[in-house]
Amino acid sequence: MSETYDVVLIGGGIMSATLGTFLQQLQPDWKIAVFERLGEVAAESSNAWNNAGTGHSALCELNYMPDPNDPSKAVAINEQFQQSRQFWASLVDAGILDEPSTFINSAPHMTFVRGQKDVDYLRKRYETLKNQALFDTIEYSEDSRVIHQWAPLLMEKRRKADEPFAATRVSGGTDVDFGALTRQLVAALEERGADVLLDTEVKSLKRQDDGTWRVGFRRRIGGSPGRISARFVFVGAGGWAIKLLQRSGIPEIKGFGVFPIGGQWLKTSDPAIVARHKAKVYSQAAIGAPPMSVPHLDTRVVDGEPSLLFGPFATFSPKFLKKGRMWDIVSQVRFSNIGSMLKVAVTNLDLVKYLVSELLKSHKRKIDSLREFMPTAEAGDWELLNAGQRAQVMKGGKLQFGTEVVASADGSIAGLLGASPGASTAVSIMLGLLKTCFPDRIAEWEPRLTELIPTYGTTLNADPARAHEVIARTAEELHIPA
Repeated sequence: MSETYDVVLIGGGIMSATLGTFLQQLQPDWKIAVFERLGEVAAESSNAWNNAGTGHSALCELNYMPDPNDPSKAVAINEQFQQSRQFWASLVDAGILDEPSTFINSAPHMTFVRGQKDVDYLRKRYETLKNQALFDTIEYSEDSRVIHQWAPLLMEKRRKADEPFAATRVSGGTDVDFGALTRQLVAALEERGADVLLDTEVKSLKRQDDGTWRVGFRRRIGGSPGRISARFVFVGAGGWAIKLLQRSGIPEIKGFGVFPIGGQWLKTSDPAIVARHKAKVYSQAAIGAPPMSVPHLDTRVVDGEPSLLFGPFATFSPKFLKKGRMWDIVSQVRFSNIGSMLKVAVTNLDLVKYLVSELLKSHKRKIDSLREFMPTAEAGDWELLNAGQRAQVMKGGKLQFGTEVVASADGSIAGLLGASPGASTAVSIMLGLLKTCFPDRIAEWEPRLTELIPTYGTTLNADPARAHEVIARTAEELHIPA
């Protein structure tokens, strides 16, 4: 007879860690198990070097506001990140998370564009956002002297006579080490009674007659198999989520496919260079490029050490994870999704063209791309670093660049597909999952949820005074600028 758990979390990333923390806070009597196929948690998409760590809040990312007159999506993304900040602050206060600087640090968020068309767009975007409570600290300039004060490396040896340029800046932006955050959350889960099984790969999910799930697994070291039962299963396994959800047999996964896109960064840890750029600076994506490939020059603080990243440069691999398998992209094919996947292939030729051009880029051409941001960049100061794999959702013949929760009708199993904005909005995504999968308990949980997230169930942007108060309070609690 297999052991029975109330909750099984598959994948040791930020999503599973966030959901597990919520459930442990809401139902401390529940028995939780976390399965991770690698030898440590946060080794894939949640690893600090595998993502930008931006703390996506739409302060600088133009893809969340393609229409400069419509701030609705940007506001929604920022509202979600405010929930993340409140949740993390509560966990710091409870001793579940360590000193805030171990996972979150100040990094102003900037947008920098060149060319009259993009300058006009950015100016309109600024005029719209400055009237929104969550964005009203935004600054705008076309003055090289001002932009030089914000980010000197952008301006040195750049002449405005060559082409017009402009920038926006929000001083209260952040850099988040999601790897450190995940490790701390999982350590706290284990300390409070959860079982964390590393080097253990879930191989099968089968619904049993009593409504629970039989979870079959195999130890990667020694190869010994095992199985347990679970009343609820969450699949937070990144690109492999689709494979496990397909094995579960739930009809809700039919029609879905995923398309893997990888990335690379240029990185420097030269103290003299790093000290002169303290910001995350985003620009416009190339035509045909996915949103995750928007070029940006970023301050990073990983394990307390500052560095700069530039990129990402897209790569392609059939693997769904960095440590996945070469046949991943083929193994997902079913009669229910092959039509949609073929349609995606036909209707996304710009993406294919873009990926091919990125794959053909030499190191010199990548440095040339960096010099569009940083004219003084020297090739010898930068090394190439492989980023993570992202599995973008294919559904209904369309390639989607967001995230999507797929849950069974009875709420006993759910998984997350997609990538962006992902980690930054994990708290909001998992709050939605709680409502979907535990509708009979959510009312009972709301008092505790409101303790963890004081604005739970409400929005901030329509109430400027409250928005400013919440932002200032969480900034103080997380030791970052408001």
